[in-house]
Amino acid sequence: MADTIRIRDVSVCLERDGQGCPLLLLHGFPATRRLWSHVAPQLVSAGYRVLIPDLVGYGDSAAPAGLGIDMASQARWLLELLDRLGVARPVIIAHDVGSAAAQLMVANAPERIRGLAVLDGVHASEWAMAAITSIQAWDPADAHRLYPVLARRLAKTAALREMLAAYQGEQGGLKLIRAARDLDPGQTADIGERLRASGVPAIVLWGERDEFLSIQGVGQPLAELLHASLVRLPGGHFTPLDCPTEVAGALRTFLASLPTDR
Repeated sequence: MADTIRIRDVSVCLERDGQGCPLLLLHGFPATRRLWSHVAPQLVSAGYRVLIPDLVGYGDSAAPAGLGIDMASQARWLLELLDRLGVARPVIIAHDVGSAAAQLMVANAPERIRGLAVLDGVHASEWAMAAITSIQAWDPADAHRLYPVLARRLAKTAALREMLAAYQGEQGGLKLIRAARDLDPGQTADIGERLRASGVPAIVLWGERDEFLSIQGVGQPLAELLHASLVRLPGGHFTPLDCPTEVAGALRTFLASLPTDR
């Protein structure tokens, strides 16, 4: 079941389940919290507490018109969300550009993060922006036509169609256009040294068939920056839906390796 939590002028739709060490699961673009629908139950069964929001302006979360929903803003709202929930030192598990928000949280407040897992994420200014230029340029007057195009391109499985369902119709299309236009790779371009020095334990998981962000060009340098292992997975870009059992297994191994919080 999902709750809606107000943080200043925005509302965050949040699913939560389980007990134990808190895990904050973040989706990217053009996803929703349903990206984690097959991974989260496995983590709950393993004894973890999962917190799964729609990023602000995505899915069922909302922001007033004119307010930027860039990843730096997402990072600030997520830290406020953790404060509101009374959650201390979660492990962040983040996919795609959701990992930009996660990296900014680690860079700006490393003492608040117990661990970081990045799945098919971003590194420095490499955010695979070429893949979304058509959405950024989409005419808002034709917003209702965006979902069918996106579904034909990406929604090759029922799980992917379910994840993207929030973007059907005019309002859904407008959400996607707004989110795409607010993505700014410059926000993580210069945080490398702060990430390297953060001391936050990390792991990097990557789909072997990722067509948007390559293992060699993005995954490997990110893993080196984070002093992290790089785990290859038998999937494409959307690994939490492509191979959820393998994702959950790799995450459980990583989580079990983390030092016990004092």
